[in-house]
Amino acid sequence: MADDVEDVLPRAVALSWGVAEHPQRGPKRELSIERIIDTAIEIADADGLGAVSMSRIAGDLGFTTMSLYRYVTSKDDVLALMQDAVCAIPIPPDDELARRGDTVSQEGSRTDGSDHDWRAGLRRWAMASIEVIQAHPWFPDIPISGIPLMPNNLAVLDWGLREMRGLPLTDAEKMSTALLLSSYARAVAIVERDVSRSRSADAPPARGEAFTAALAELVTPERFPDLAPLVSSGAYADSDGADDQDDFAFGLERILDGIETYVAARRSGEPVTPYEERPEPIPRDKAVREAAKARREAESRLREARKHEREAIARARERAAR
Repeated sequence: MADDVEDVLPRAVALSWGVAEHPQRGPKRELSIERIIDTAIEIADADGLGAVSMSRIAGDLGFTTMSLYRYVTSKDDVLALMQDAVCAIPIPPDDELARRGDTVSQEGSRTDGSDHDWRAGLRRWAMASIEVIQAHPWFPDIPISGIPLMPNNLAVLDWGLREMRGLPLTDAEKMSTALLLSSYARAVAIVERDVSRSRSADAPPARGEAFTAALAELVTPERFPDLAPLVSSGAYADSDGADDQDDFAFGLERILDGIETYVAARRSGEPVTPYEERPEPIPRDKAVREAAKARREAESRLREARKHEREAIARARERAAR
């Protein structure tokens, strides 16, 4: 049976489950898949994903590059196994859910002791995605190649589905909910990572009165009627978080509000709002591009004219003062 499974699964997936055929041990028995992946993770944590190569891993381990290929077939295998390895996170046991007031029926379905229990569970589950990326910033740089197939990834997904066990959702709706929350958490974590990197770089900070004034010259009420007031107030460029709002927490609670409304409708038997088909993409038209270019050129000339006007006014005031 194990041989059949290995034949069907990709090599990295089979390795992660321990069903792949292991190589014959050579004289240096201390080399293993686990050591290879642990070393690759250490390299990525220290120097980024771009620094991970078969030669670098082998060098850090004190082996030849060819030695690694007795354990993995390619660097892609290493990357996939790295991604699964860092997903080995602490998962709350089912009895912890029971202590929160949940009960499990004989049929295996959970009924919530509190309407907010599943929210707390999904909140913690979504935050786990951010914590993985905070610990390993390279994690989202590995492209998603398909549905989760490796054990640690599946354990995390199983945790999220467990939090929805007592909700009146179909299997497809539970998977869509998991995708919604995990995608949101992943997107926020990437933004937070990139902003943190930009702050540590040598680029000038995008904040302060001078920056706000300069930005307000470009973001005019005529072109951006709803964004311009935020720019003028300084809220748009508030990179220091002076408004005390946790953007991730705010967005997550609004998503959970929507899920709760949907769940309530399911429980009451009320009709739910059907989702609309994806809108057609905006057609690419040469005339639209040319009009946008003309608008940008006109705005540039307008800014230049306003600059000359300010300079002329300043000179007139100087002459009047003399």
